[in-house]
Amino acid sequence: MQKIMVIGAGQMGSGIAQVCAQAGYSIVLNDLKTEFVERGLAVINKNLSRQVDKNKLTAEQRDEILARITPSTTLQDAEGVDLVIEAAVENMEIKTKIFAQLDEIAPKQTILASNTSSLPITEIAAATNRPEKVIGMHFMNPVPVMKLVEIIRGLATADEVYQTIEDITKKIGKVPVEVEDFPGFVANRILMPMINEAIYTLYEGVATKESIDEVMKLGMNHPMGPLTLADFIGLDTCLYIMETLYEGFGDPKYRPCPLLRKYVKAGWLGKKSGRGFYVYE
Repeated sequence: MQKIMVIGAGQMGSGIAQVCAQAGYSIVLNDLKTEFVERGLAVINKNLSRQVDKNKLTAEQRDEILARITPSTTLQDAEGVDLVIEAAVENMEIKTKIFAQLDEIAPKQTILASNTSSLPITEIAAATNRPEKVIGMHFMNPVPVMKLVEIIRGLATADEVYQTIEDITKKIGKVPVEVEDFPGFVANRILMPMINEAIYTLYEGVATKESIDEVMKLGMNHPMGPLTLADFIGLDTCLYIMETLYEGFGDPKYRPCPLLRKYVKAGWLGKKSGRGFYVYE
């Protein structure tokens, strides 16, 4: 494994590209438009420059890492890579379309991984003719800081493919945890219902948003309250994952709170839109 293509230069994709480049891999950072890729590269540069300021990297090391990243706006660039990590928008239709195209373009031995946070790997793999080479690599946000990667086997994922991805995960300084292919995996199956319950607590008038967040910070030692966290994740993403859980299990305990739906319909998506449960400048 020497060359990795990362699809999606947003917050997650740029973070994945950064940690892989820091570990010595050659990276192709792909997105739909040049400005998206440039924005991702600017974020990586900013992150690495911060490390230089803290004397954790030299300016030369930063430049070497950046030099390992090649910008791309066409999936055709998957022709020469050993691994693809897809970090596109959390939407099954978009992901299956990307994987079907990659299956046509990438060499037969290339492993195709998805950074999906909740969608079934088995279904994504079914869009290809190489389901044994499709796997989930769910990184946590922010990628350069968070240690965990959930590695999800699809129904057909080969053992040697799993082992290769586990080894790469360790090489880039992360901790791999093996997870079976169920909606939400482990992280979001536990986290999202907690966030949803916090929204219900607000919706039912049990306490103010500040009080709910304070209880979880001071009482449960969480670094940030669930409503603040929801704003950081994006309320549209929270809603999408809750709907995936609700649809996947058919259990009413996963029903998204009506207040969450209301905020998303209003365009109050959290920090990225300037307003969610809190207002951001």
